[in-house]
Amino acid sequence: MRGYPGRVETPDIEVALQEPIGSVEPPPEPPPPTDLDLHDKSLYFGRELSWLDFNDRVLQLVEDPSVALLERVKLAAIWSSNLDEFFQIRVAGVHDQVDAGLSDPGPDGLTPSETIDAIRAAVLGQQQRLEDRVLGELFPALAEQGIRILRLGDLSKSQRKALGERYRRQIFPVLTPLAVGQGRPFPYISSLSLSLAALVRDHVNGEQTFARVKVPTEMLDRFVEVDDAPNTFVALEDVIAANLAALFPGMEIVGHGFFRVTRDADFEVSDEADDLLQAVEAELRRRRFGEAVRLEVDVNIDPGVREQLREALDLEERQVYDVDGLLGLGDLWQVYGVRGFSELRDPPWTPVTQPRLHGKESEHANVMAQMRRGDILVHHPYDSFATSVERFVEQAVADPDVLAIKQTVYRTSDDSPLFPALIRATERGKQAVCMVELKARFDERANIGWARALEEAGVHVVYGQPGLKTHAKCILVVRREGDGVRHYVHIGTGNYHPKTARLYTDFGLFTCDEEIGADVADMFNYLTGLARPDGYRKVLIAPNGMREAITDEIERTIAAHERGEPARIRMKMNSLVDRRCIRALYRASQAGVPVALNVRGICCLRPGVEGISENITVTSVLGRFLEHSRVYGFERGDETRVLIGSADLMPRNLDTRVELITPVQDVTARADLIDTLDRSLATDQWAWCLQPDGTWERREQGDPPRSVQRELMLLHAARASEGSQADDE
Repeated sequence: MRGYPGRVETPDIEVALQEPIGSVEPPPEPPPPTDLDLHDKSLYFGRELSWLDFNDRVLQLVEDPSVALLERVKLAAIWSSNLDEFFQIRVAGVHDQVDAGLSDPGPDGLTPSETIDAIRAAVLGQQQRLEDRVLGELFPALAEQGIRILRLGDLSKSQRKALGERYRRQIFPVLTPLAVGQGRPFPYISSLSLSLAALVRDHVNGEQTFARVKVPTEMLDRFVEVDDAPNTFVALEDVIAANLAALFPGMEIVGHGFFRVTRDADFEVSDEADDLLQAVEAELRRRRFGEAVRLEVDVNIDPGVREQLREALDLEERQVYDVDGLLGLGDLWQVYGVRGFSELRDPPWTPVTQPRLHGKESEHANVMAQMRRGDILVHHPYDSFATSVERFVEQAVADPDVLAIKQTVYRTSDDSPLFPALIRATERGKQAVCMVELKARFDERANIGWARALEEAGVHVVYGQPGLKTHAKCILVVRREGDGVRHYVHIGTGNYHPKTARLYTDFGLFTCDEEIGADVADMFNYLTGLARPDGYRKVLIAPNGMREAITDEIERTIAAHERGEPARIRMKMNSLVDRRCIRALYRASQAGVPVALNVRGICCLRPGVEGISENITVTSVLGRFLEHSRVYGFERGDETRVLIGSADLMPRNLDTRVELITPVQDVTARADLIDTLDRSLATDQWAWCLQPDGTWERREQGDPPRSVQRELMLLHAARASEGSQADDE
């Protein structure tokens, strides 16, 4: 590993559900136009390579000197963690196709094997850029500001001695060297664990042996702080490497190197599983033993050890990645987390209370009372999750007229107040129902723990169906009013996760619209029971008809344009992959309808193709917040139709997940959504435009640059201030 220059963390039509979720085949698509073949593979970018383009945009922010220094460190960690998950899921899936003997080209014309080679070429280039930037620029710049990541040789004699004492007390006791040789098989190496490969020689018989030592980053910090030198760190693996003699007494240490294995982390739960919770737990145990898909080794590792690792893990040479620097840069989150240094970070932002939810003086506004006055739209993290969603549930728990609270959970945090609120609701005699998605990737264990705790407290917990993931984001409160009940609903674009609500941009709609409330109630009954709703009144539900509803909106917009009415389509989402939806957008472009897309991540649509997509523009916006909201806007003459919800336009969302999208009918709320679309499409800071050849061209910044996120922070802060002043008056 080279020296560290400077030397000083983890997307209005009635829709009939005639069959059980998961068993309905989508209806056949209308035949393509005869004059232009919209099925031509040249019109579609590959999903995997498009995702790598997204991670490249993250890398460009690491390289951007206008970004605050510690934010660049955080982005480097994000780039690395993103790539780890990409290999665990997407690359593993492509290797499965190769192993199965599949050679048919995908939508982009590449075979699975060719896709793997293209992925490798892109990753090697990005990896080298990241290593050069982190070691050649970020670490020296951090050192100038008082945060030092050093090699052991850079420390004083007294500092090395103190570190040696700490090694003996804290590190050595948790290390387990595992030699490989006769009677000692190659050890199992867990996914993403950092390991040290030691080459040792026996003085007695001269035999040379390879041994693996796991670097215990699960128990100890990756970067060890140096005594008497605040904010000065040494990599844990360097400390272990410097003390190998203590692990192999009487042996000669011939050499050492570092390596890291990435394994297939995807799994499927059989539709035949009788107990979904037990089935998911069993698959989680098997995940640890998934097939290796990537081996990262430091460039100085012994060539013989490198080859031994490759053979033992049964990997092709193209699955081995040589790294000239630190492995596992996702651990840079620890460096980002050092206390202080506010000048090296983005200016702080505190979410504000939505003006409609301001209370009089010290009292909190009654969320349900405000909902009866009209729909409420919140936009996180500009609007507070705590004073909107959490308060809504807390007040529902305390309200004696509330009869039931039902909620879906895909991802949440360990300290979420929503689960304890459901438990309190049960204790107060209310019916509490929680639809916990056990198959939320990488959150399965946490969700299993919460599901058991809720069940033990008396909450009705359901898990959905093995063949589907329930990705919809909604809360339903049933309240007794007069001689009947009223439904109060929250529908969001993001998870009920207090921490990510401060980091992800997401919309949430509070409504007591009678038909939307009835739709959400029907969906819960469908998920928890054996109901088969005849149709939904206003909302769109996947996997039964959402794709057809979206394409119908596009076709209606085309028809309006052909009648001479003003018409346009604007959409904001995380990913655009579904080819049927893409073809519908191509048809809109061919008809002359302007289509503006704001896609943060994967985009398989090729814009700017003459006769096909010259009326389509695609922008991608990154920033201090993760752009996560999904908004679908259609303007036809005097009609403006805007929908929000949990689904991206991807086959997995439309075919194998339970998703929910709702129309936003309130004029003010709809105007806010249109305003956000306008700003997202016009921003020029940290914005890219997709070109016909597949490259993403960074948008030239104005003077001053325009940032949608900065504008929305200022807008929401001003609104909150006005709302607070109005309440005081």
